[in-house]
Amino acid sequence: MKTYSRLLIIPALVAGLHVASAADITGTVTLNGTPPPEKVNDLIKNDPICGKLHSEPVKTQFYVVGSKGELRDVIITLKGVSGGSTGESAPPVVLDQKGCEYVPQILAIQTNQKLVVKNSDPVLHNVHTTPTVAGNKEQNKAQMQGGPDVSFSFPNPEKALRFKCDVHQWMFAWVTVIDSPYFAVTDKAGNFKIANVPPGKYTIEATHRKAGTVSKEIEVKADNATTDFTLEAPKPQ
Repeated sequence: MKTYSRLLIIPALVAGLHVASAADITGTVTLNGTPPPEKVNDLIKNDPICGKLHSEPVKTQFYVVGSKGELRDVIITLKGVSGGSTGESAPPVVLDQKGCEYVPQILAIQTNQKLVVKNSDPVLHNVHTTPTVAGNKEQNKAQMQGGPDVSFSFPNPEKALRFKCDVHQWMFAWVTVIDSPYFAVTDKAGNFKIANVPPGKYTIEATHRKAGTVSKEIEVKADNATTDFTLEAPKPQ
């Protein structure tokens, strides 16, 4: 009986050591330069229903930048890390339709992870996915006011898979599908965190839909690792 107990304890200790050796990668992304001014969405303003859902003019959100250049909506991915997607067992990610806009407009999920789309608006929407990677199915689902949530998942990696609403032609969201749990999206302070990364040497990549992509090498040891990125604003024409 004692021998059997030892056999149970040893794998648990090994698993605990494996978890303990994992580390987090944190950092901040900033934008160098002045981004182009955002434009007022007159289509929302002039819509008889959607226009009433906003007390102020709605603008595009191509560059969401803080006072010190902190850049939101940058997708951070890790290349060369072992271990594939855990999407089937991962918690669902939520995409809302609020004020006749997708919220958030930029997000990332794992392959086969459930993406739940809500309709918080007093109006009909339809959720139309337009993937460009073979195997990721195009879908178009109507969603009534107060109707049930609709769900999507995608088996193959794809950058910036577009969601749109055919009822409201200005509504778009871009969903990056990643075959790994090792990614993050920067918050309004430009910060990101990729958790529980096994030790090793990797390429870490920062991608913004408008400002492009930069990458660098990083080594993760037993302690947490930190790295920052700077993306360039487009030069005035």
